[in-house]
Amino acid sequence: MSDFAFFRFLSNNWLTESEKKSKDEILQITEEVLESKGIECDARISKLSEEQLKEILEEVREKIKKKKKKNNITTESESDLVESDIVVKN
Repeated sequence: MSDFAFFRFLSNNWLTESEKKSKDEILQITEEVLESKGIECDARISKLSEEQLKEILEEVREKIKKKKKKNNITTESESDLVESDIVVKN
């Protein structure tokens, strides 16, 4: 189902180059957004207006941004722990 949505994003030239390269991630997050909206089949996706599709893509982008931000915070925290461990050992 999210493959069809991805194809519609592509055909409307809405995806950035990095989004095109991150197809699996876009598909996964799109699937989550579609499920949260109760959209469960290609027939429903095909009937969505361009405005509705744009809203879905914006939600996908927001979720990806939050996911990356969360990963950066986790990485920074781990880095801080390693640095403090080094200071304590010295």
